[in-house]
Amino acid sequence: MSYIPLRPIPMKDRTSMVFLQYGQVDVIDGAFVLVDATGVRTHIPVGSVACIMLEPGTRVSHAAIKLAATVGTLLVWVGEAGVRLYASGQPGGARSDRLLYQAKLALDEDLRLKVVRKMFELRFGEPAPSRRSIDQLRGIEGARVRETYKLLAQRFGVDWKGRKYDPNDWAKGDIVNQCISAATSCLYGITEAAVLAAGYAPAIGFIHSGKPLSFVYDIADIIKFETVVPKAFEIAAKRPSKPDQEVRLACRDIFRSSKTLGQLIPLIEDVLAAGEITPPEAPEDAQPPAIPEPQPSGDIGHRSHR
Repeated sequence: MSYIPLRPIPMKDRTSMVFLQYGQVDVIDGAFVLVDATGVRTHIPVGSVACIMLEPGTRVSHAAIKLAATVGTLLVWVGEAGVRLYASGQPGGARSDRLLYQAKLALDEDLRLKVVRKMFELRFGEPAPSRRSIDQLRGIEGARVRETYKLLAQRFGVDWKGRKYDPNDWAKGDIVNQCISAATSCLYGITEAAVLAAGYAPAIGFIHSGKPLSFVYDIADIIKFETVVPKAFEIAAKRPSKPDQEVRLACRDIFRSSKTLGQLIPLIEDVLAAGEITPPEAPEDAQPPAIPEPQPSGDIGHRSHR
């Protein structure tokens, strides 16, 4: 019987995310499954999911990691209620040409300012104020964000005391902050999957810096107030007993109905194109791969398969 290679499905055609907890993630009879303590198997369509969030109580086999990497699905290890991101497995990720392009834009102050101005324009629907530094634009952005939170609290009748949460103790925050944390965590997960699928590095940011997901935060912040944050306030107003669960289900529905995954990669490219430079060509004396790989069938950042 001939071997049929697994080929990644493009990000825009995938389901956004799946959360797994309390079980062993493994590959059994060729299927990606979660096996609970009683031996019950739950099959996960790994190749058609953008990212799989692994909550406390999960263990992952080598075979499962390999299969997820093969089909270009991001595994993300998260904390309680999915609101802390500890680590992620890279299903493809930064290509050298795109990494150099991204780094050049981030390291040149003039180019970086162009990218940040584009982010501001996309986020607020108007051009960024002229003759402002990145630090000044960050200050304007922060003031607008705080005002947006206040307006959303008034709209949904939620008591708002500011964005406050303890990353080491999620339960300490009030219900609206819990809902916001759960919602943005979901958005960060699928945004990281899109950044990697597009071939870029999550750590090389333009507004954010010094974090493993700086660029993820940059991109996710552009759309979070038109997608997940209003829903977080809406759910918080109902004071549900399991806010994180309700928020995650609502985010999944938002990502599906608004086709968020289909928008993210073009959004990334649009933001970086504001620098008005082209990705660098490989040096003429660069050594080509000893064994050339075929063109990937998925997104540009997914690994090729033979």
